[in-house]
Amino acid sequence: MSLDLDGPEPLYEQIADLLGARISDGTYQPRRRIPSEAAICDEFDVSRPTARSAVALLVERGLVITVRGKGSFVRSPE
Repeated sequence: MSLDLDGPEPLYEQIADLLGARISDGTYQPRRRIPSEAAICDEFDVSRPTARSAVALLVERGLVITVRGKGSFVRSPE
C-alpha cells in the first residue's frame, strides 16, 4: 500500500490507514510502540504536523494510546 498524492483523501488519513493495517496484521504488536513521529516523517516523506495528525487519528480510532514522554503504543485488546 502506498500513498496516493493525487487522491482526495488527506495524507494523514492515508498514513493512519496504513499504520492501522499494520496493527491489524500484527506488524505492530499490542502494548508495543508504533514508529515515532520522526520515523513516520522519514518513512512517508511528510511534515511533522502530518505525522502528528495521523497518530492523533489512530488515537481517535482507539487503536493506539499516547503516553507523554514515552511515545505511542498499540492498545491492548479489551
